[in-house]
Amino acid sequence: MKTLYLLVPLAPLFGAIIAGLFGKAIGRAGAHIVTILGVTVSLIASLIIFKDVMAGNHFNGDLYVWLESGGLKFAIGFLIDPLTAVMMLVVTFVSLMVHIYTIGYMAHDEENWPADSLARTNSYQRFFSYISLFTFSMLMLVMSNNFVQLFFGWEAVGLVSYLLIGFWSTRPTAIYANLKAFLVNRVGDFGFLLGIGLVAAYAGSLDYATVFGKAKELATMTEATTGWPLITAICIGLFIGAMGKSAQFPLHVWLPDSMEGPTPISALIHAATMVTAGIFMVSRMSPLFELSDTALSFIIVIGAITTLFMALIAIVQTDIKRVVAYSTLSQLGYMTMALGASAYSVAIFHLMTHAFFKAVLFLGAGSVIIAMHHEQDMRKMGGLRKYLPITYATVLIGAIANAGLPPFAGFFSKDSIIMAVQASQIPGAGFAYVCALAAVFIGGLYSFRLVFFAFHGKERFRDAGHDAHHGHDDHGHHAVHEPHESPKVVTVPLILLSIPAIASGWLIGSFLYGNWFGNAIYIDTVAHPAMAQLKEAFTGVFGMMAHGVVTLPFWLALAGAATAWFLYIKRPDLPAVIRAKMALPVKILENKYGLDQFNEWFFAGGARGVGHGLWKAGDQTIIDGVMVNGSARLVGWFASVVRLIQSGHIYQYAFSMIIGVFVLLTLWMNRA
Repeated sequence: MKTLYLLVPLAPLFGAIIAGLFGKAIGRAGAHIVTILGVTVSLIASLIIFKDVMAGNHFNGDLYVWLESGGLKFAIGFLIDPLTAVMMLVVTFVSLMVHIYTIGYMAHDEENWPADSLARTNSYQRFFSYISLFTFSMLMLVMSNNFVQLFFGWEAVGLVSYLLIGFWSTRPTAIYANLKAFLVNRVGDFGFLLGIGLVAAYAGSLDYATVFGKAKELATMTEATTGWPLITAICIGLFIGAMGKSAQFPLHVWLPDSMEGPTPISALIHAATMVTAGIFMVSRMSPLFELSDTALSFIIVIGAITTLFMALIAIVQTDIKRVVAYSTLSQLGYMTMALGASAYSVAIFHLMTHAFFKAVLFLGAGSVIIAMHHEQDMRKMGGLRKYLPITYATVLIGAIANAGLPPFAGFFSKDSIIMAVQASQIPGAGFAYVCALAAVFIGGLYSFRLVFFAFHGKERFRDAGHDAHHGHDDHGHHAVHEPHESPKVVTVPLILLSIPAIASGWLIGSFLYGNWFGNAIYIDTVAHPAMAQLKEAFTGVFGMMAHGVVTLPFWLALAGAATAWFLYIKRPDLPAVIRAKMALPVKILENKYGLDQFNEWFFAGGARGVGHGLWKAGDQTIIDGVMVNGSARLVGWFASVVRLIQSGHIYQYAFSMIIGVFVLLTLWMNRA
C-alpha cells in the first residue's frame, strides 16, 4: 500500500511538473490532459485507500528520513487513518472538478493579458500547473505524520496561493491581493512556528504519535521564560497559524481580496484546500487542544466573531464572487466554533459538506461571469434564470445548502455545530451560540439575495448604458451582452458537485455518531460532553429533519430567505431606501469595519515611517555619512598628511632616515 499512498500526492505533482516545464511543447490540450489525469489517478487511489481504511487498516510510518539532529528526526511520512481518508477524498474530488471546469473558464485567458505581455505566453498551461501543484501541497499536508511535513505542506499551499491569486500579474489589484495574502499568512505562521518550536523543545520529537503520547505530561509543564501553562502556549501558537490559513478574525483580511485570482482558484482555495488547512490541523491536534480549556475558549470566541461579523459584510457586497467569499469566512467561523466546542468531527463534517456546496457557488458564480462576459457586479445582472437554467439550478442548490435548510447537506452540519455550541461548557460558548443564531438569519438573507439579485427580477444588463448587443466590461473587452449557458465542460462539474451538496449530509449518522473517526480524533467526554449529548439526542436523518423544522435555526434561516425574497422580488425598491436610511451602518460594512484602512495606516504606514527613519538615520547618516563618505574623507586626510613627507627632496628623505635611526636606537637602549 505504500506505493499507493505515494501515488496520491505524486500524481498531481507529476502533472504540475510536465505542464509547468514542458507547457510549450505539449500545448494547451496536453497541459490540461496531463494535470487532469494526475488528479484523476490521485482520486482513484484515494477511493481505494478510503475503502481500505473503512476495512480497519491504518498506516503510520516514515518513508524517508532526511535529517536527524539532537534527537529530532526530520522525516517524510504518512498517517493514513479515517480523518486523512476523508480529507484526501474531498481534496481530490473537488480539485478534479475544478480542473475540468478550468478548461472552459480559462479557454480565452489570453484576452486578460496585454498584447505585449510576456506572461501571456503559455498562461493557460501555467495555470494548470499551479492548480495541480496546489493539490499536491494540500495532500502532503493532510497525509503528514509529523510537524515537519505538516509545515512543508502548510507553506507550500501558501506559496502556490500567492502565485494563483496574483496570476493576472499585469493588474495592480492582483499583485496587491497576493502580497496581502502572503504577508497576513506570515503573521499567522509566526505563531504556528512558535507552537511547533515549543513542541520540539519540550516533547523532544516532531512525530505526531510521540507528541500525543506525551500530551498529558506536557499539560503539567510551564513555559520556562513566561511561566505560562505550556499546553496552552502550544495550542494558542498552533491556532494562530490556523487563524491565518483559515482566515479567522482579525487575520481574515486576505481572503476577500483573493477574488482577484481566476474563479477556479477561488473555488479551490475556499472549498477544499488552503482555508480548510487550519480546521484540519486543529482537529488532528485534538489530543493537545483537549487539555487546554483556555485555548478552546479562545477558539470558540474567535470563531463566533468571524461567523457573525463576516456574514454581515456579505449582505452589502455587490460583486458576486465577494458575496461568496464573505460567506466562506462566515462558514469557516462555524467550523472554528465547533472546534472550540470540542466537536472536532462536526467541524470536519461541515468542512466536507461546505466544500461541495461552496464549490458549487463559486463555480456557479464563474459560469455567470462567463455568461456576462466577465462582469461581476450583480447590479448589472438580473433575470438570468431563463438564460442560464443549469447554472441557476446548481447555484440555487448551493444557496439552499449554504443557508442550512433541509434536506440539503448544509442543514445537517450547520445544525450540528449550533447544537454542539449550545451544549458546550467552554467559557464563551454562550456568546458563540448567540452569534451563531444571528448568523443563521443573515446566512439565509445573503444566500438568497445572491440568487434573487442575479437570476430574478429585471434584466438590468439591458439598462441604459449597457447596450443589448454590445458592451464594455471591466476588463476592457468589447463583448456581446446577451447571456447564454456555459459549455458542458463548465456545467458538468457543477452538476456533479451539486449531488454531494444535496446528499452528503445524509451520512451524518455514521460520520458523527458511528465512531467513524475512531482514535483519529480524541475528546475528553467528561470535561467536554457536547458530542456525547448530541449522540444521545440523534434520532436519525429523518428524525433530525423533523425536529429541525420546529427549532429556531430553521425558522431563522427561512426568515432570512423570505426577507431576501421580499426585498429583491416583491419590493426591489426597498434596498435603496434601507441603504439611504442606514447610511452609517452600511458604510461601516462596506468599509469592512475599517480593518483594511487600519492595516494600511498601522502596518503599511508604520512600515513606511520606520523605513523613512531607517533611510535617514541608517542609510544617509550611518552608511553614507559615516561608512562611505566618512571613510573616503579619512583616506583623503591621511593622503594629505603622507603627501607632506613625499616631497621628492633627497635631504628631506635623509633627515627622515636619521630621525628613524635615532628613534630605533632610543627604543633599543630603553629595552636593554
